Amino acid sequence: MSGKDTVAGLAARLAARELSAVELVRDTLARIERLQPVLNAFVTVDAEGALAQARAADAARARGEVAPLAGIPIAHKDVLMTAGLGTTCSSRMLDGFVAPYDAHVVEGLKRAGTVLVGKTNMDEFAMGSSNETSYYGPVKNPWNTEYVPGGSSGGSAAAVAARLVPGATGTDTGGSIRQPASLSGICGLKPTYGISSRYGLIAFASSLDTPGSFAQTAEDCALLLNAMAGHDPRDATSLDRPQEDYTRLLRAKAGATPLEGLRIGLPAEYFGAGNDPEVAAAIEAALAEFRKLGARTVPVALPAVKLSVPVYYVIAPAEASSNLSRFDGVRYGHRAARYDDLTDMYRKSRAEGFGAEVKRRILVGTYVLSHGYYDAYYLKAQKVRRLIANDFARAWRECDVIMGPTAPSPAFRFGDKADDPVQMYLNDIFTIAANLTGAPAMSIPCGFTKSGLPIGLQVQGDYFAEARILEVAHRFQQATDWHARVPAMANS
Repeated sequence: MSGKDTVAGLAARLAARELSAVELVRDTLARIERLQPVLNAFVTVDAEGALAQARAADAARARGEVAPLAGIPIAHKDVLMTAGLGTTCSSRMLDGFVAPYDAHVVEGLKRAGTVLVGKTNMDEFAMGSSNETSYYGPVKNPWNTEYVPGGSSGGSAAAVAARLVPGATGTDTGGSIRQPASLSGICGLKPTYGISSRYGLIAFASSLDTPGSFAQTAEDCALLLNAMAGHDPRDATSLDRPQEDYTRLLRAKAGATPLEGLRIGLPAEYFGAGNDPEVAAAIEAALAEFRKLGARTVPVALPAVKLSVPVYYVIAPAEASSNLSRFDGVRYGHRAARYDDLTDMYRKSRAEGFGAEVKRRILVGTYVLSHGYYDAYYLKAQKVRRLIANDFARAWRECDVIMGPTAPSPAFRFGDKADDPVQMYLNDIFTIAANLTGAPAMSIPCGFTKSGLPIGLQVQGDYFAEARILEVAHRFQQATDWHARVPAMANS
């Protein structure tokens, strides 16, 4: 694979008439058909619909009507509503449910001309870090199918990593874009909360859920964000601010030291003994490359960030217990075949429809919101959430971006952490803070283990600093080729 197969590269080839949208989509569908039995990255593939959209894109281009991403094949995480297609959240509870409308980010990408080829597998209701909780079975990591791709957006990450599609959407509640991007060797961007509307995103934790994107390069993530971002009056948390071009800083000609003056904050809390030695070495090598590009590193302190995991696992389950109460077997979703009365129907439908991890989080969330425990747990967690945000606010006075590992370890084998939920939760230790604060962050490839598993570098920024983060990542990718490495199966 080459740079011609990125979103930007394919857009240029389509514009130059080197290939048609129909040819591109046919090739995409053929690749999916070949590798889907191995990876299980998709829940739904809409070949007929994709070819119809491709023909429409070619016809529009012939008329001179060219949208910015016309003809580019993409996939959506199956937590985003897509009109006329199944939207299941990879749960038995929504098996067979067909969405009646499009999510806001789906609308935006459709307006930009993208071609939807299918919906990707995920951890059930976005609850997981390994894509092992899906009702439709686990997704495999394209670099080694004995390992997890990360979660909850593992299907989207695997599809992009295996070059089934050049770009895909995901959602990030505690790291569910960045962590699978790291474990799968691609780029994953979580924007500032409110930049991309949550309308049509089936809610897990409403104050944390953030739609974002996966792609091979930072430039591709910028192009996708251009289409996904924007105010939406249907979402009360959507931010009404001027539209940005997130590629604008990428176009400047790079000199020998394109990041001259950039201050990279290094929190001691991100570089502790809990990091895998190969991850630590790859991060240090990446930081050395940034110094060559003109940046300097400075120490910053984030003392409250060590509390991110316990804070998250109070707030997120609390919001989930409320959001998932709507799945009661009455209006839509799974309903038990036999029951004695209404209460029995609720009980049996939810017991049958939800998997073990979802039930665990509903129980925890209901407990921390219950009378007598709300102040002790939920309210205290919200106060600590503010302390974490205050730490970052102080850090931004001393640095422009913060860097560190995206995850403390590379991908792990299936089942390694399935019996220990706490160990699974700790895999998100570096990503959760960006969700608790609402600030943007992304993961970019920065190396590999000796066994060939990818390692990701996290780049965090202050609110609305997406363009700056993307520029920093882009300059690193101009100087390195980690993002261009491809799993063997993608070339077979």
